[in-house]
Amino acid sequence: MKFSEVIGQQDVKNRLMQMVTEQRVPHALLFCGPQGCGKLAMALAFASYLLGEREEGEESGSLETKRATSMLSKWEHPDLHFTYPTIKLASMGDRAPVSLDFVKEWREMLLNEAAYPQINTWISKMGKTSSDKDGNKQAIITVEESEAISHNISLMSSQGGYKISLIWLPERMNIQCANKMLKLLEEPPRQTLFLLVSEQPELLLETIRSRTQRIDFKKIDTASLEQALLDRRGLDHDTAHRMARIANGNWNKAIEELDAGNENQQFLDLFIMLMRLAYMRKIHDLKKWCDIVAAFNREKQKRMLDYFTHMLRESFVYNFQQKELVYMTLEEENFAKNFARFINEANIIEIFQLFDECKAMIHQNANAKIVFFDMVLNIIVLLIRK
Repeated sequence: MKFSEVIGQQDVKNRLMQMVTEQRVPHALLFCGPQGCGKLAMALAFASYLLGEREEGEESGSLETKRATSMLSKWEHPDLHFTYPTIKLASMGDRAPVSLDFVKEWREMLLNEAAYPQINTWISKMGKTSSDKDGNKQAIITVEESEAISHNISLMSSQGGYKISLIWLPERMNIQCANKMLKLLEEPPRQTLFLLVSEQPELLLETIRSRTQRIDFKKIDTASLEQALLDRRGLDHDTAHRMARIANGNWNKAIEELDAGNENQQFLDLFIMLMRLAYMRKIHDLKKWCDIVAAFNREKQKRMLDYFTHMLRESFVYNFQQKELVYMTLEEENFAKNFARFINEANIIEIFQLFDECKAMIHQNANAKIVFFDMVLNIIVLLIRK
């Protein structure tokens, strides 16, 4: 993976390249930052650079570079070792899982997800579903994994350069693994680089954090995010601009907004129907509306309420006529043009609270039909407040 494939984060790239130029690459780097900012993508790009991959026209014609590029294109370079959280499948018996058990799925995910994966996506790739009998287990990095890392970094470099151990979400190491990793970080073999990519570094042992050089990532700037949507998703300029602003520096959120288009469209239709029926006080039709949403599973009901909260906030802000404050798609904005005047200081807080209370009750397995019917009756009252 090349640096040019990383969205934004030019400051981080410059800092890493300065380390290489000045020959002061530390033995352990800790990449931290918000979700979807490209920490893993940058770690992969940096590892690829150190292992010999180059941008087009930048010493890219040598045999060594071609060999490295070929191996890294499939994430099969022998000097790049991956560690990531794993789950225990029933087929494993008493054996603890290690990264090697899921290396095929990992490589496929990196190739398909453009190095911006999320833990839920990764769990699903490993074969975990909500119906599994082990459904409550979390993906962790086991102590057996630390033994695999120790073995990998003890080997001679096959290409005569760096040996790189890239650890994704090290905060998911269990305590035994963390203690063993601490020893590896204290006395690393020569020309070994640990790249730790963390979303919650505060969960790591302080002694581990102190033995790494931390690099903090910011959210992706809107211009870079917009350009990536234009180049990679082929969006028109207006849609790309709106999506980039809605994503707020998170590439994963931008992709979710695009991929969740059908569900969000359904939620928008339901929101519009709810507000129109409530305004017209059509109780019989509102009861039918409640029957429709009560048939959704609870996770979808909660996502719908989150979407309603989003539309409520954006409709209220729309009243200020400040475009830079509004984060809506074109279709959402078209509805808000006429609807926004009904959301004001007299009712917005109570409607917010109403949606939050409904979500909490759904989470607690309350009867969905009763919860939603009570909600729509309250909305009838709140919409006419001025």
